Amino acid sequence: MNTQGVVLVTGASAGIGKATVKLLLQEGFIVYGAARRVEQMRDIETKGAHIMEMDVTDETSMKNGVNRIIQEQGRIDILFNNAGYGSYGAVEDVPMEEARRQFEVNLFGLSRLTQLVLPQMRKQKSGKIINTSSAGGKIYTLLGAWYHAAKHALEGFSDCLRLEVKPFGIDVVIIQPGATESEWAGVASQHVEKTSGNTAYSKMAAAFIKTFENPSGTSSPDVIARLVLKAIQSKKPKTRYVAGNAKLALFMRKILSDRMFDRVIYQMFKIR
Repeated sequence: MNTQGVVLVTGASAGIGKATVKLLLQEGFIVYGAARRVEQMRDIETKGAHIMEMDVTDETSMKNGVNRIIQEQGRIDILFNNAGYGSYGAVEDVPMEEARRQFEVNLFGLSRLTQLVLPQMRKQKSGKIINTSSAGGKIYTLLGAWYHAAKHALEGFSDCLRLEVKPFGIDVVIIQPGATESEWAGVASQHVEKTSGNTAYSKMAAAFIKTFENPSGTSSPDVIARLVLKAIQSKKPKTRYVAGNAKLALFMRKILSDRMFDRVIYQMFKIR
């Protein structure tokens, strides 16, 4: 077996997930890339990745994926829970079905996949679970109640999980990216337009979409991928790794009062 270890990466069809798969392959890891859009992973397959169709809201696909890795490799060393999306819109406008889906994808699916790999990691007495959170797991922005609620929940979930699995030699790490070059901003803007573009919150929606058309300070997915690699290769990884403009956002949240931070958000979206 490759001494670098066996890694499962979800959300591997684009952005941070795909960049991480490529980097880990270069570093000699055995990498399984999982996503709903298999056709978007053909390029990493040609580079040596094992690809699989997986929907983190589908129990069968997750079980099949984990079982396949254990059957083929005999172990799972790292789980990178990276699949997710941003569902934005005013609380009053977002259908509860969509709110539940945001939690299903960004929290419950991740949690279930974690449950499925833990027995193997406990058996090995080693492993790393790396969760993609966000600066949004500690701060808040406009029209993002359900997204931020899910990411705040993920932070608490990860902290508790870390305490539970440490005695078994398993590390839990949170990655907190800021704005990143990916499909994320486009998807979030589409949700805002669809949900709140023609409601009492339309002015806020327009401001959100305009701001996200040209986001400032975005990081390359490669920057986040290198953070993931750093966490994987560290014998004693940090509990959290912060990247890009997330550092400034988290610092401001720490030093500013709630009311002052509210003003910063309004100013950022040019809302008076």
